[in-house]
Amino acid sequence: MPLSEHEQRMLEQMERALYAEDPKFATALEGSGLRTYTRRRVYQAVAGFLVGIALLMAGMVAQMIWVSVVGFLVMLGCAVLAVTGWRKAPKPGEQPVAGAAAPEGQRQTRQRRSVMNRIEQRWQRRRDEQGG
Repeated sequence: MPLSEHEQRMLEQMERALYAEDPKFATALEGSGLRTYTRRRVYQAVAGFLVGIALLMAGMVAQMIWVSVVGFLVMLGCAVLAVTGWRKAPKPGEQPVAGAAAPEGQRQTRQRRSVMNRIEQRWQRRRDEQGG
């Protein structure tokens, strides 16, 4: 659920206060934590995929089908983790520069946000009408 305008203003005030109070801590918090997390997750998934290949080959050499099946399942799970992690990872410099034309995906996101904002405003009006 998106934040209301009042909540967004309060959050911005808290951010400004945090920057004023401890700029080093605030800078450490804002960094690229999500990007680092998703990148690490993708690397782990690739390593797991390689382990799955090793299990698959070992099961084939040892003629133990269950080891090969486990290796295949590990490969499949790690491939899914790598692909989903890669899609979620924000790209460096992803936020548009002011005045520049936004790519198509960002336009759609902005349109979705405006639709959600309108829905939220309607919901607030209904709640206010019922409550008062």
